[in-house]
Amino acid sequence: MNLKIMGMAPVALMLLTSACSRPAAEKPAYRIYVTNETSGDLSIIDSATLNVVATVPLGKRPRGIHASPDGKTIYVALSGSPIGGPGVDESKLPPADKSADGIGVFDVAQNKIVRVIKCGSDPEEFDLSLDGKLIYVSNEDTAGVTVLDLATEKVVATIPTGEEPEGVQMSPDGKHVLVTSEDDGSVAVIDTATQKAVHTIKVGRRPRTTAFMPDNTQFWVNAENDGTISLVDALKPVVLKTISLGAPGAVKPMGVRLSKDAAKLYVSTGRGKKVFVIDTATKQIEGSVEVGTRPWGLALSPDGKTLFTANGPSNDLSVVDLATRTVTRKVTLTGSPWGVITLQP
Repeated sequence: MNLKIMGMAPVALMLLTSACSRPAAEKPAYRIYVTNETSGDLSIIDSATLNVVATVPLGKRPRGIHASPDGKTIYVALSGSPIGGPGVDESKLPPADKSADGIGVFDVAQNKIVRVIKCGSDPEEFDLSLDGKLIYVSNEDTAGVTVLDLATEKVVATIPTGEEPEGVQMSPDGKHVLVTSEDDGSVAVIDTATQKAVHTIKVGRRPRTTAFMPDNTQFWVNAENDGTISLVDALKPVVLKTISLGAPGAVKPMGVRLSKDAAKLYVSTGRGKKVFVIDTATKQIEGSVEVGTRPWGLALSPDGKTLFTANGPSNDLSVVDLATRTVTRKVTLTGSPWGVITLQP
């Protein structure tokens, strides 16, 4: 035994023993943030209890949601355009409130929205540059993407895409941005160095969201009206594989999310009520889990063991244990949950 320890006073020795045996402090529970499109607010859920700890007003039609790289700020796409969609007679809808359009800036520490940045008409989805300095925003009304400088809060570029752009995703290396076009059935590949589209790839009817593979070249994209999911090479460009998830109309894939190791792809299916699991190596359907009414947005827990689905019509969030592929809990929310992210304090 160390002689210095042997010579210690009893109290000091007790303190040293206690400090050495004390377990390392656990990380605080992460939080789950869900945008609610029709109620115009943000549900904040504690992951340890799965209780809603706050419901915070945001503005009109909050949909797309992403956090800054440092986790201190959450950005939310807000829109004053009335809810339409396929089959809706837009001539009978109320006029759009363009004053409500913008990117809401939510301060995580203050737990409130602090300002709204203007960024074009009817923003729905967006993604951030890797350094968090720029936001690429899809603007359905203008068939383009607005590039917003967050430091100056000014639009620095407007990039034409196909009609009704929606999903936006930055590549892992930050060199390209993908933008889906619902009307054109295509994905635009934007070079972030030149801020121009270098390819437009036909992928199927009504593509909504994408998921880049770690190699920065291949990505997965859904075709909602075809009931399919496709693997695409962004740079060649060519569709490499298309997988049918079910009958078109019965299964309407919307959200796509890769597992932490990119070995699995999770696909929400709207009225299909399920999340499909695809093995990205074999490119085969591995299984599915029924999660609820019209699952939409998807998010993973920080450890990648739990999947969350935002279910619009039933106003709830499904909690899926990925090891057993079962729904372990449903959390009641407000009006039409749309987007979901997780954030570790």
